[in-house]
Amino acid sequence: MKDPLWYKNAIFYEVYVRAFFDSNGDGHGDLRGLAQKLDYLQALGIDCLWLLPIYPSPLKDDGYDIADYYSVLETYGSLEDLKFLIEEAHARDMRLITDLVLNHTSDQHPWFQAARSDRASPYRDYYVWSDTDQKYQEARIIFIDTEKSNWTWDAHAGQFYWHRFYASQPDLNFDTPAVQEEMLNVVRFWLDMGIDGFRADAVPYLFERTGTNCENLPETHAYLKRLRQFIDAHYPGRILLCEANQWPVDVRPYFGDGDEFQMGFHFPVMPRIYMALKKESKEDLVWILDRTPPIPDSCQWAIFLRNHDELTLEMVTEEERQWMWRQYAPQDRMRLNLGIRRRLAPLLDNDRRKIELANSLLFTLPGSAIIYYGDEIGMGDNIELPDRNGVRTPMQWDSGANAGFSSAPPQRLYTPVNSIAPFGPQQVNVADQRHDPGSLWNTLRRMIALRKANLVLGWGDFAWAESHSPAVAAYWRTYQREQMLILNNLSHQAQSVTLNIAADAARVFTDVFSGDAWHPSEDNELQIAMQPYQFLWLKRGEG
Repeated sequence: MKDPLWYKNAIFYEVYVRAFFDSNGDGHGDLRGLAQKLDYLQALGIDCLWLLPIYPSPLKDDGYDIADYYSVLETYGSLEDLKFLIEEAHARDMRLITDLVLNHTSDQHPWFQAARSDRASPYRDYYVWSDTDQKYQEARIIFIDTEKSNWTWDAHAGQFYWHRFYASQPDLNFDTPAVQEEMLNVVRFWLDMGIDGFRADAVPYLFERTGTNCENLPETHAYLKRLRQFIDAHYPGRILLCEANQWPVDVRPYFGDGDEFQMGFHFPVMPRIYMALKKESKEDLVWILDRTPPIPDSCQWAIFLRNHDELTLEMVTEEERQWMWRQYAPQDRMRLNLGIRRRLAPLLDNDRRKIELANSLLFTLPGSAIIYYGDEIGMGDNIELPDRNGVRTPMQWDSGANAGFSSAPPQRLYTPVNSIAPFGPQQVNVADQRHDPGSLWNTLRRMIALRKANLVLGWGDFAWAESHSPAVAAYWRTYQREQMLILNNLSHQAQSVTLNIAADAARVFTDVFSGDAWHPSEDNELQIAMQPYQFLWLKRGEG
């Protein structure tokens, strides 16, 4: 647990605590329930848990509207339960990070209630107020489905307040020194509790300046560097993961010179994995990765196939967005904001070949992989549920009552178990898949083990290889004296791959899954016939 760069080759698992396991029969998952399932996550090969917000909240945005930064939502348990979870995770050499929501609070937070009640309150300056709603007009509206402005009138306060997300989430005013200190205190509190870092939510929006789009401002970077310095000085080895849904060139500054965030999400690569699979062409993947700048050696991208939000289409063109909606979200109910509210398995037609191929890309492209709970068994979604709830249904542990998630009566569950065939618990559950050597769960478990055993996939440089087939995404991963050649056939048809191999290099390529080996010809050509949707992780060696 001492390696300060542990995150470079880690497998992360995103957990919605409410959905994972209910230990007390109240219909809601909780921290004690998650602790009971750590052996399951350890068996899968998970290195670090990422917990969605666990703070007290009115839950208008599923916990991202925080009403108290220093406690735990009662239905999830207590601070003592969290300490127990952390200790149990650490005993298994697993780490745990939580969401840190810097940008805004709930409008139910005592700070905001004090601020709106009295202009003389010291908390008034904790938020951004204005007599007009015409300031910062260049700033985009993020939740275009629900919000018409970034300003909301508060009759009690007699002013407008600023918010980049829902009107129930007023933005904090980082121009106020007390706010900056307050958030350092929040960080100190949770790191003292023993957590291993934070996924920092919505960081591009901390400051506002007239004449800008109020994103990625120099003042924001200055504060985030200060936050990193504070953590490094007092809690070495803990990490900060940046959530900035931006183009790679705009995310690059969040790494700084290795002195800001250790990790940052690579949002735009995700929709292009789906584009590549649907078009059966690597073109879109090549386009985005060729526009991804180098980052410091101590830093790492975080990549994912799905998460708790909609499959965001912010970082695509309008033409691409409309195409993605037609291909992957033909029904209006499948769409939300600028995205798609569906899970991985139904997006990929519940086709094991496509699901495994997408995971091959996840585990071999540059970055550390994040798995969304339930995707390891191919859980489905329920688009009849409102908002993002359709991709946040209870974890399906077995085929019994409530899918083994809770002993509560079904009507007391926080949301119904997804019973829609072919994704109901009779067809998709952990117990069956753990006992089936050929299951998706066991396949992903093996992929994770091979990813972790080959450091080149976490640490290595990345370079495209010319496969002479537009349908085959081929690339080299190189680290020190190790090299792997990754081949992903994006097509439903067989493909013939021909690669030119350096004459002075090792002469055998062995698939780490099957042990099958290929040798270049005398004229240094490597020829491989690939089945539809097949992937190969070829380790270069002497032979």
